[in-house]
Amino acid sequence: MMTQSAMNAADIVVGVDGSDESFAALKFALKEAAITGQKVNAVFGWTHSWDMGAEPDDDESWSKVRREISATLREWVEKASTGIEFDPGNLELTSVKATGTSALLQIGANAQQIVVGRRSLGRVARWFMGSLSASLAEESKRPVTVVRILDDEAQNVQDAIANALTPVDAHVRVEAPQRAVSPDRRPVVVGVDGSETSAHALDFAIHEAATHQRPLHVMFCWQLKDLGVIEGYENAIAPIEAGQRRAEEIVNGMVAKATIPEGVVSVEAHAFHIPAAKGLISASRYASWLVVGSRGLSGLDAHFLGSVSKQIVNFAECTVTVVH
Repeated sequence: MMTQSAMNAADIVVGVDGSDESFAALKFALKEAAITGQKVNAVFGWTHSWDMGAEPDDDESWSKVRREISATLREWVEKASTGIEFDPGNLELTSVKATGTSALLQIGANAQQIVVGRRSLGRVARWFMGSLSASLAEESKRPVTVVRILDDEAQNVQDAIANALTPVDAHVRVEAPQRAVSPDRRPVVVGVDGSETSAHALDFAIHEAATHQRPLHVMFCWQLKDLGVIEGYENAIAPIEAGQRRAEEIVNGMVAKATIPEGVVSVEAHAFHIPAAKGLISASRYASWLVVGSRGLSGLDAHFLGSVSKQIVNFAECTVTVVH
């Protein structure tokens, strides 16, 4: 895991494709770099499957295509960077003939984080989501951050469901916690379980909480199978109270071992008896950023990426980073 100073020295690599989702990811990366002074590499991984006309058959034609792509990439960046105090000298534009995932895995191999956008049924979802958990989030050795666009679509659907199922004439509106709290007051939340990977996630979360001057909440969402053998219950099933005490010991122990800038980050530790995905997705409704380790949160390492992290990436209501 990178040290705090190394995190600020490494680049942020962001995937772009001209969609609203990738603009959100690019804005996120530029804002982050404006604070930290990091460089941003905006990467467009393209194939000839999109509407580019006939495939070039000579070097001159290929050069023309690359120039057109570079010009388009610059237009996207100019649009996304409006209003952001970012040093243009810290920006690199990269276009490669490869799938988005392959390009990001290669170019982001030494990045501080790889950033992509997400929105339900959006273009980046179609471009990335089919391979994000299986390829990008699994294969990448660097943290992968998925930026979610906040919009009214999901809220309107939830309101419609509530009104359809409520046997009264009055209009019902589902409360949206994200909108009830100022974005500047929402904390960074990190899910941990005592594993080395979740310790890396905690380090990343501490760095981001300090960078953005946000409170940090460290959460261990546990079930008895996640706790191993509890002292005094080696040959019996431990009661929930004993499990809660053990979970609190684990999360408090992790916080005690972490390097936390004194006076910069306020930290609260929590242990909740709830499945990891369900608990952390619930927490995402109140967070500005949710950080998780790529393995270990469920206690089932071999199946984690197919369950907990995939659910969190797909259903969390805030930006998510999967740390490796």
